[in-house]
Amino acid sequence: MNELNQLVDHLFRHESGKMVAVLTRLFGFRNYDIAQDIVQETLLAALDNWKLKGIPENPTAWLYSVAKNKTVDMLRRQKLFDEIAPEIAHQSQNEERMQNRIDNLFLDTEIEDSLLRMMFACCHPALPTEGQIALILRTLCGLSIEEIAKALLSNQENINKRLYRTKDKIRAENIELEVPIGNELLDRLDDVLRVIYLLFNEGYNSSNNDLVIRKDICDEALRLAHLLVSHPVTNLPKCKALLALMYFQASRFDARIDDEGNIILLQYQNREKWNKTLISNGFYFLNKSSEGNEISEYHIEAAIASYHSRAESFEATHWQAILVLYRMLEQIKPSPVVSFNKAIAVGFVENPQKAINALLKIEGLESNQYYQSALGDFYAKLNDAQNARQHYEKAIKLTKSKAEWKLIWDKIEKIA
Repeated sequence: MNELNQLVDHLFRHESGKMVAVLTRLFGFRNYDIAQDIVQETLLAALDNWKLKGIPENPTAWLYSVAKNKTVDMLRRQKLFDEIAPEIAHQSQNEERMQNRIDNLFLDTEIEDSLLRMMFACCHPALPTEGQIALILRTLCGLSIEEIAKALLSNQENINKRLYRTKDKIRAENIELEVPIGNELLDRLDDVLRVIYLLFNEGYNSSNNDLVIRKDICDEALRLAHLLVSHPVTNLPKCKALLALMYFQASRFDARIDDEGNIILLQYQNREKWNKTLISNGFYFLNKSSEGNEISEYHIEAAIASYHSRAESFEATHWQAILVLYRMLEQIKPSPVVSFNKAIAVGFVENPQKAINALLKIEGLESNQYYQSALGDFYAKLNDAQNARQHYEKAIKLTKSKAEWKLIWDKIEKIA
């Protein structure tokens, strides 16, 4: 039963957004709720059916088949075709044509393309950027409100309000979420890249209580980035740079967690476990991203990740170069998170006290467990057990991850 629940949860995250995107193309975003209802009914049907008959050989294909059937049934029952899907109203009179239209939407290529298409559609200029991103992460990527709040350095109440206001604005102003073309596509690209970046980060440092890494989420972010790079309009240096960054990060998956599920910090990781193929992919796309005059935030972050990837040991890491890059990043993308990472680099290039001084100047991260834990680490290096414990205890109260809790508790015990 636990295995079944985990599978359905995985499919909800990995496939529900694709199905919603496909059905929204059919019904239009004004009828997004209908698309979401069909997907929810499909997932509930899977849970009920698989309890009795067992998990099918191809669960994803089963879901798509049931979703298609539910869509056809709904259209048969629905009298007001013109209000639901005017673009297929004339086809609804013909069973075969209606079935063909729906079958074509559920082709593998259309399913994969629909999610990215809907991301661009949701990045409508009439909607606030943070609202666009929250809407995409929730409705298309299947992230929870808590996960979105973490990604956007906010809280669950604000995210709920943001989602409500965004959906209400779409309905009240009758905003048509259509896929842009040409320059309009490029105008929305930065927001789509940010969504993919945030999606990967959630997978890389999961908010899930039991999982530190959600590889399925990271794989989805990589897939979306590859779609951008393979498209002639969006095959741009910054897209390649983001893809390089994610490859460098993904290469360390197998070294980040031990056999018992405990977190292994970068300095203690067995670098032989780093995936050389993914590192090679990272350098390939980083080199490709240099073919142009543009330097984006993703170029700099990928360059930072490349220094970690090429270092034979933690001690051999070129921290001076990394610090220079973080200073550059702070100039083009100032944020508390960038300042936090720069402060960490200061600690390795200069000394722990300067890192502490830099960390204490940052505002907005007081409720972040990584911030508090970093302060604890640097105080511990100064043998200031009292301050180290104080910040570790703050960090341990802020995390919901069992693995993170154990990691911080081990640090407390070492200074006791």
